[in-house]
Amino acid sequence: MFGIYLKRELGRRKKAALVIALGLALGIALVITVDSVSAGMAQAQDKVLKSLYGLGTDMTVTKARTAPAAGGSGGRDFSFDAKSGGSSTQSSDRVTTQGGQTLKSALVTEIAAEKGVASAVGALSLNVTKVDGSFTQGTAKSSGGGSTGGPGGGTGGTDRPQVQGGGANFDVDSYSVVGVDVAHQGLGPLSAMKITSGRTFTSAQTGAKAAVVSASYAKEKKYKVGSTFKVSGTKVTVIGVATPDSGESDTDVFVPLKVAQTLGDAKNQVTTVYVKATDSQRISAVKKAITADIPGTTVTTSADLASTVSGSLSTASDLATSVGTWLSVAVLAAAFLVAALLTSSAVSRRVREFGTLKALGWPSRNVTRQVVGESMVNGLIGGALGIALGVGAAWAVTAISPKLTAQLGSTGGAGGMGGGPGGGGPGQQASRNTMEIALSAPVSLTTIALAVGLAVTGGLIAGAMGGWRASRMRPADALRSVS
Repeated sequence: MFGIYLKRELGRRKKAALVIALGLALGIALVITVDSVSAGMAQAQDKVLKSLYGLGTDMTVTKARTAPAAGGSGGRDFSFDAKSGGSSTQSSDRVTTQGGQTLKSALVTEIAAEKGVASAVGALSLNVTKVDGSFTQGTAKSSGGGSTGGPGGGTGGTDRPQVQGGGANFDVDSYSVVGVDVAHQGLGPLSAMKITSGRTFTSAQTGAKAAVVSASYAKEKKYKVGSTFKVSGTKVTVIGVATPDSGESDTDVFVPLKVAQTLGDAKNQVTTVYVKATDSQRISAVKKAITADIPGTTVTTSADLASTVSGSLSTASDLATSVGTWLSVAVLAAAFLVAALLTSSAVSRRVREFGTLKALGWPSRNVTRQVVGESMVNGLIGGALGIALGVGAAWAVTAISPKLTAQLGSTGGAGGMGGGPGGGGPGQQASRNTMEIALSAPVSLTTIALAVGLAVTGGLIAGAMGGWRASRMRPADALRSVS
């Protein structure tokens, strides 16, 4: 009879332990999955920002945009000289600073000295419009007939000239040039690029007429290492070809900052200051400090840009951080509650066992330790199962790699991060405003540690409730149960 009872009791305990472990496993697996997918979406957003804006940094500082002056040309005009009746082949470059807004280079040092700033570098973004072609000036002939000289001018004997035989055949090419601080290439436009052919600049090439070109631009122009071309009459040599870490580069040509300042007639000026904070938690404080201490500037952070990216990536990210997080919390709380109730119920069915142990001299703390120990084992088993299920779900997401789209909204800047490198003209920029990216779900050691912590917590909660129930049992309860 006792053997049958013991067998039945062990069966109940196994079932209760299995339910507890599976409940905790489900909650922990969901937490791991949501955390991993959220991490994957964060990585995807970083890739989107690097690709759509051409960089990856904590924040950028640009000059606050103002309305252009009336009648301002914003740069040099084209000028061609074809004599009457003759033709000529000419080439002319129009170089303008992107957005027409620049800052003094001295502000880079001032920003670098701000509290919470690890480093700061300046860059100058230029737009170059190149016109090549042949132009023919027509000959002037008299129309005869003595037309009037103009409104209110009465009659006149001067013939009105007519131009005959004129024409033009030319090509227009627009591309972007960015001047970089060759002594600090780890921050700024080149930090998001990888050299695939040749080399990058050395710290001594501050005034070298050398260039690193993007792979797409090199392919279009058939440039390779050693090729030369002219920018506004200045001959530069290609020393390297680079590709972006992800997506497509918005910058075609990189040159040393001093060279770009000469080309753009912008001595001691920059268009963008790239800032790296000492800690990601201080980005907001650094932004406020720069805005307050340096008036007339616009500070743009990665968070500001992330809010302008829409599409399925943004929607999925919002769901993961809101619905997914709350769902994980709800399921985990339910798992903890079920584990605690089942443990308490199991203790109630073990009145005879615990009452007898107390009658034999076991103190309450030993009984509580027994229940908590069993609950911890159940929690660790549930944690192991949860980690396996969560890692499996994350691996499945990575293997499937669902495609998400990201679309760039309006930032109010002139391309790039708050006015940083963008380029190639409006048409080229518009074609890069939407991209598709594969989602992954990386599982970090921090996530695994979190899962273990949750398993231990679940075991402790269940054990605490069950132990409290067991500690209140009296030996008389065991005798009553036997009778």
